[in-house]
Amino acid sequence: MRNVLFIMCDQLRWDHLGCYGHPWLRTPNLDALAARGVRFDRAFVNSGVCGPSRMSYYTGRYPSSHGATWNRVPLPIGEVTLGEYLRGAGRKLVLAGKTHVMIDRVGLDRLRIDGESELGTLLARGGFEEIDRYDGHHTPGDESGYPAFLRRNGYLGDDPWSDYVISGVDAGGKVVSGWHMRNVGLPARVKAAHSETAYMTDQALGFMKRMGDEPWVLHLSYVKPHWPYMAPAPYHAVFTPDQCLPVVRSEDELVDPHPVVAAYRQSEESVSFQMDACIRTVRPAYQGLIRQLDDELGRLFEYMERRGLFANTLVVFTSDHGDFLGDHWLGEKELFHDTVQRVPFIVCDPDPAADATRGTHCDAFVEGVDLVPTVLDALELDIPAHRIEGESILPWLRDPANASRKDAVFSELDYSFKAARRRLGREVDRCYAWSVRTPRWRYVYWLDAPEQLFDLERDPEEFHDLGRDESTVETRRELRGRLLDWFTRRKRRTSVSHDFVEAGTDRHKQAGVFFGQW
Repeated sequence: MRNVLFIMCDQLRWDHLGCYGHPWLRTPNLDALAARGVRFDRAFVNSGVCGPSRMSYYTGRYPSSHGATWNRVPLPIGEVTLGEYLRGAGRKLVLAGKTHVMIDRVGLDRLRIDGESELGTLLARGGFEEIDRYDGHHTPGDESGYPAFLRRNGYLGDDPWSDYVISGVDAGGKVVSGWHMRNVGLPARVKAAHSETAYMTDQALGFMKRMGDEPWVLHLSYVKPHWPYMAPAPYHAVFTPDQCLPVVRSEDELVDPHPVVAAYRQSEESVSFQMDACIRTVRPAYQGLIRQLDDELGRLFEYMERRGLFANTLVVFTSDHGDFLGDHWLGEKELFHDTVQRVPFIVCDPDPAADATRGTHCDAFVEGVDLVPTVLDALELDIPAHRIEGESILPWLRDPANASRKDAVFSELDYSFKAARRRLGREVDRCYAWSVRTPRWRYVYWLDAPEQLFDLERDPEEFHDLGRDESTVETRRELRGRLLDWFTRRKRRTSVSHDFVEAGTDRHKQAGVFFGQW
């Protein structure tokens, strides 16, 4: 194994790929990648929010362990990312796209590390060496070459991203913004070849060409299909509303709803997505962005095929979470429904030992925390057991008969930054929730709020919350105990390795300490 290509999309639902069963959305290039490897059908994130989910992918640790519990919460400087593990082995982790890593300025200042120094820069970037960082939620800054690229191609002005990439022209000839979802049925003012997705594919291709025969590890991280949902022509008009998945919602969900969920439904994005007009406008554009993504990956995969890179490159494709798009009367993400928590996860392992599983699908549970140990395992590097909380999934590719099967996955939410907290009158330190998802149950423990429970066998669409139902008292008790057991096993002793502890066990007399002798 020489190379690793870790591809992540932002806000891509698991059910919006051809190989996962979407009846109209064709994704031939990702389907072909799945045919080269294994499609995992039960992959889940460890938070339904960009930042904490990505930090779990990058550290191999759950949000309760790594501490970056929401988008504006920095990853503490003491946390170790995949980039640092690779650097210790003489490799480097290169980024093209989004990370959502926030700078731990307090940690840098406390340790008197100059943020502009080589070490400070690397720590501030989460261990990534950035080709081009582009988080895609606002006008790019100096971290990205995209604004200059746009201007070179004729998109002039102080803010070409706002003026062209996320804007369109309405029937009256007026330039309108994609921040208003009513406009996302229009084509973006930027050509497809100059769009965000095409630009970042170009960055990845340029990197691979520059590397030649040198080994590399690349995180290619696309910002789409995340909002603003503006797609360039022709992708804005590839799908009609009738070629989108039906909205998964029921009037039953609105009867005596969970208080936190009800507060989320009052948010502007949820109110908008409760309107059929919004759903019928946004969903076709969302699918168009995915179709473009697949086409751009086709360019990348064609180059890799021509250069023989599939023969020595581990390829992982996934997403940081899904998107409600009106399901459950909600917009955006965050909450504990499979719509948001479940993601696509495709792995193509070039090792001959994986030949027997190529083109298959696997129903084993996989989590975001499993990414780091999988990459380290593939590169034959040590997996720091005192820190890493995930498991390598390579056994599922190479020797599934002997792979260990998880019986549950876990996710977390810190909603203290959300307006829902104020609607509920909560203090900022009382807004946490943890979830355990088993093959049958989705259980959520809310701090200072009722529990939630869904029976996924009888209610796969998660319409009926049994968290306050007297008939489920025993089930909730068992799952609450399962969550407690998981909590007790988090890896908080990170400053020394297991080997260090083993070597130092019962050695007080060798150190000259003779307490307890008669």
